[in-house]
Amino acid sequence: MKIVVLMKQVVNKDAVLRIKADCSWIEESDVALQTSESDGYALEEALRLREAKGQGEVVVCSVGTHAAKSVIKDALARGANRGIHIINNEPHKLSPYQTAKMIAEVIKGENPDLIFTGLQSDDLGYGQTGVILAELLGIPHATIVIEIDRSSLSDTLRVKRELESGWYQWFNYRLPALFTIQSGISQIRYASLKGIMEAKKKEIKEIVMDAPAFSSAQKIQKVYLPVKTKQTQILGNGDAKRGAVELVEKLKNEARVI
Repeated sequence: MKIVVLMKQVVNKDAVLRIKADCSWIEESDVALQTSESDGYALEEALRLREAKGQGEVVVCSVGTHAAKSVIKDALARGANRGIHIINNEPHKLSPYQTAKMIAEVIKGENPDLIFTGLQSDDLGYGQTGVILAELLGIPHATIVIEIDRSSLSDTLRVKRELESGWYQWFNYRLPALFTIQSGISQIRYASLKGIMEAKKKEIKEIVMDAPAFSSAQKIQKVYLPVKTKQTQILGNGDAKRGAVELVEKLKNEARVI
């Protein structure tokens, strides 16, 4: 069994963000970077599935700058077998379709049995790349997967999906298939010292790719921080009932929410 896991490098959640002078994106040269959270859970599920099967290969694929190679190295240290690094210097400018198109061209020759992605990235959060990739490859997909029945693995795989309003769905998917994994599905393992040493010997295939020739249907026009303004109003002059009446009037006539 071969499982391809898509992993993305994003800015650390606790980083102090600065906007580039041209307002095209955030300044990433001096901030800490990390693996997108849900992608880490996707890797963990792939590793557990391989362990349950007793054999197989987990291949990590990442699209990004040269710095994104650290995401692949960390995945190899945790137990992935090899990596594929699609080098693109401006990944934030790619639409989900463009990203999926690049990945599809690279991994279709791998003929994977399964493809795991995180539910959505921590930076852009489109939640569309995996879904579009499944369509491009012509395989079924499931989103918001919160449990995988590893005992059911054969030509099909049984997974549990989260639906709306607290509902869930168990469904059998014929392989090959693609699943987008929800954060918190399992406990992520740490890279061991042995794993870190072994990762140095594992293959990372580098492929330099520009954005697909077709233009994106979307474009980031400007990135900016919200302007903070203070417009405090004291209502009722200390009288709670009078303040309540004035608040209702403002919600009705100014904010127009009631």
